[in-house]
Amino acid sequence: MTHKDEILARLRRRAIPDCPMPDVCLEAITYPDKVKQFTETLRLVGGDAVELTPGDDPNRLLRELYPDARVIASNLPGVTIATVNPDDLADPRDLDGVHLAVVAGDFGVAENGAVWITHNTKERALYFIPDYLAILLHRADIVNNMHEAYGRARVSAGFGVFISGPSKTADIEQSLVIGAHGAKGLTVIIL
Repeated sequence: MTHKDEILARLRRRAIPDCPMPDVCLEAITYPDKVKQFTETLRLVGGDAVELTPGDDPNRLLRELYPDARVIASNLPGVTIATVNPDDLADPRDLDGVHLAVVAGDFGVAENGAVWITHNTKERALYFIPDYLAILLHRADIVNNMHEAYGRARVSAGFGVFISGPSKTADIEQSLVIGAHGAKGLTVIIL
């Protein structure tokens, strides 16, 4: 018997009996206007949120917000301004040079301005490689807090991510850099 086996055998002999998990009753924060709170919080972390008026076309709004975007990637059926369908590309490196990616958000969190996104494109790089990212999110899909969010979060195809604001980092000198390793800007369009 090796030393490792001896140690593991001793640990098994001293195993602690299973205990039932306690009931957790949290009074998590809630907001009278989740959409307003989500918008304000997202702006605090460097992103932007725009509420689409009923009957307005998200394509028109995207063109207005990103007039210089030439390479626009999206696989969403309603996004007609897309110049590239990311699902048609053979290699994720072909997404290099995308000015704007338009993706769907599963739900947003008012507490921290984050949007949960699951894998609904062929290449995950689409969420991180473009210069700018626009997320379409239905207003009914904004929850109050992370406790509600974790109750809704589902991972599809082994991938799920919270995105809140543009990419940012700060070094030990506390110099904030926006767009260091991802999108330089993020806009959530609330439908």
